[in-house]
Amino acid sequence: MRFYSGFSLRDEVTFFNAFLSDTEYTVAGFSHGAIKALEDVLASSERVDTLQLFSPAFFQTRPEKFKRLQSMAYKKSKEGYLKRFISSCFQPYPVAGDLTFTETTAEELRELLYYIWEPKLLESVISRGTVIEVYLGAQDHIIDADAAREFFRPFATVYFIKQANHFLTES
Repeated sequence: MRFYSGFSLRDEVTFFNAFLSDTEYTVAGFSHGAIKALEDVLASSERVDTLQLFSPAFFQTRPEKFKRLQSMAYKKSKEGYLKRFISSCFQPYPVAGDLTFTETTAEELRELLYYIWEPKLLESVISRGTVIEVYLGAQDHIIDADAAREFFRPFATVYFIKQANHFLTES
């Protein structure tokens, strides 16, 4: 299994163990890593049976003002932004577990904020025989989980976990 981490994170795969299809033919990603997982599958000629997207970074329904404010806050204080970001990922619950961080750039943040999930890309993955699974938390304070659910529904099996946050934890 290939796993792609979320923005500013490394090795958070353990949060998703309950959902992961841990086979050599699975590609998975969390949040920003979901974008990377999709791009990996599209670029690869290798067999992929399942593409698992955990809380995919879905901001295409957010207004431009929201995206600009996120970028400005990051540029003003990267450390402060990341602290607030991680706290928001766990809302409405306290931050849980050990997280490992990586260096981030404003360009990476811009990429995830402005990424457009294209139906034709998802259809391309499906046409190769790959099953897409999307996992969303109804209590997600990062993305618009309801809009993501409606968008991904025609292309994927969507698991909508009512009490879960962005990390899909429930407490």
